[in-house]
Amino acid sequence: MNLARRHFLQLGAAAIVLSAVSPTAWAQSYPTRPVRWIVGYPPGGATDITARLIGQWLSERFGQPFVIENRAGASGNIGTELVAKAAPDGYTLLLVNAGNTINETFYEKLNFAFLRDITAVASIVRVPLMMLTNPSTPFKTVPEFIAYAKSNPGKLNMASPGIGTPHHVAGELFKMMTNVEMIHVPYRGSTPALTDLIGGQVHVAFDTTTAAIEYVRSGKLRALAVTTAQRSEALPDVPTMADFIPGYEATGWYGVGAPKSTPAAIIDKLNREINAALADGSVRAHLDALGATVVAGSPAEFSKFMTEETEKWAKVVKFSGMKAH
Repeated sequence: MNLARRHFLQLGAAAIVLSAVSPTAWAQSYPTRPVRWIVGYPPGGATDITARLIGQWLSERFGQPFVIENRAGASGNIGTELVAKAAPDGYTLLLVNAGNTINETFYEKLNFAFLRDITAVASIVRVPLMMLTNPSTPFKTVPEFIAYAKSNPGKLNMASPGIGTPHHVAGELFKMMTNVEMIHVPYRGSTPALTDLIGGQVHVAFDTTTAAIEYVRSGKLRALAVTTAQRSEALPDVPTMADFIPGYEATGWYGVGAPKSTPAAIIDKLNREINAALADGSVRAHLDALGATVVAGSPAEFSKFMTEETEKWAKVVKFSGMKAH
């Protein structure tokens, strides 16, 4: 009986020691098998390209495949829910973006809460949006646009790739901060929206440099401003929106998230390697080609940014009255 009791106590002590060191042990050996990286959008877009670029670096660095898995649908919510409910072991990651912070309040009923259920791992890039018009319109600057809109209430329309997209809420933030009226015209994607803007069927749109920069360079569209705090290196002559509307900022952005309760040691290890990728000249060149600005940092810094974005877009969603269909 004493031997049995001693054996039981030894097993208990071993379990306590094992549980105490296991997160560090996981981090030292992680990853020992392929890692799934969920992208909540179709292949070929900027989100997918970004994930594949960083995923290739991590695969080579760790010697284990980081497999990009596209789970498109419901504005990224299908992929996000999959990761939110996955085991918190570092083997399921999420490509997080601005849409996640908008969806938190845009959708009234979700089976997860983004800030609660997804842990920040690393920021990757910020992508400027541009305020775009057709060159035939009578306004060449943001102040001229605002003046025209206030003199012609209800006559200007704004295209977007869809209700609740970062492009749409960037326009709604503009309306909220300038008190101008624009009729929202949602499309199914950037391409048809920009096609109609080029054709003159709509007056203005907010879209990414990735999607629209060649139209601006060719003169098919006019960029009134970029929506980031700093000018875009790709379009240095285009002013920032904050030059005319102090405090305005709306960016597309990409980063990495993991299920809540993922061990901090694994998150820190991933963060270090992703930041190393962002410091690599070849990786940066590919991201620059997307019109993106690399933003490295700690998990805590990225978590703070995601919280601030969620709070900002909650105010815009409430102001606009937009509803998910």
